[in-house]
Amino acid sequence: MDVGVIGTGQMGKNHVRVYSELKEVGDVYIYDMQKDAAQQVSKEYGAFVVSDLRELIHEVDAVSVCVPTPYHFSTVWELLKKDTHILIEKPICQRSEEAKKLIELISRDIIIGVGHIERFNPIVSEIKNMIKEPLFVELKRHNPTSTRLSGTSNVVEDLMIHDIDIILHSLFSGTPSIHAMGTEDVASVQMRYDQSIIQVSASRKSSKKIRMIHIEQEDMTIEGDFMTQEVYVYRKPGKYNVENERYVQENIVEKVQVAKKEPLRAELQTFLSCIKINTPFPVTPVQALENIEMCEIITNQMQP
Repeated sequence: MDVGVIGTGQMGKNHVRVYSELKEVGDVYIYDMQKDAAQQVSKEYGAFVVSDLRELIHEVDAVSVCVPTPYHFSTVWELLKKDTHILIEKPICQRSEEAKKLIELISRDIIIGVGHIERFNPIVSEIKNMIKEPLFVELKRHNPTSTRLSGTSNVVEDLMIHDIDIILHSLFSGTPSIHAMGTEDVASVQMRYDQSIIQVSASRKSSKKIRMIHIEQEDMTIEGDFMTQEVYVYRKPGKYNVENERYVQENIVEKVQVAKKEPLRAELQTFLSCIKINTPFPVTPVQALENIEMCEIITNQMQP
């Protein structure tokens, strides 16, 4: 299968790298309005550079759209005219109104998915299988200041959206109650599903990169790190005592065996497999729309 990548920035370059390593992929074609950037990626990974979007569509069976978010709608709209299989980097569009218009245009004959990459992090499925009736869930996604930012999105749309997708489509279902506060670069959101209280924070001002999840249930506490792909389970202590006037408890700690893998590789392999067997991609455009709508609700609550 020949594939294309539109946009060769940081994420687009990673798509080209992974596609070039997959045995399922034949030739890789790339298009970027910044021709020098495309040529550099081409030299590094042996991809073919094309001069325009129409040429790329003609050459490939499937495309990854990795252009800046403001150009998602116009780029995907052009691809939909030719019924090309499409994987759109998150978010599906800059605003929910654009996403709704795209969804109306999607043909049933194509596979189209959205790259919410953390859905393919192996700790997500492990934790999903362990939780039953969580009392408290906390997710943190904190970044140092990055030069990658274009200034077109706030921290909710840029970072928190990953954890919103996990909450809405992996750990819970339905619409939670929400209370949000924050700025362009720091945000905190409290959600509630029945008895489950969820605390989500995101920052672009941290001095330390953090990607973590903490879950408390009656019978256990679960901690996961999205970067190291490690999960620990803490069972209720079997012994309480006092030693030298200090409170001591003994916990049973288990390290969950996680089959570590690169989420992007898993995502792109899944995309190609869905095309081959004609089955929907796990992250659907409708789910991606719901993620944007939740981001917009949170952002509106954050307004002074």
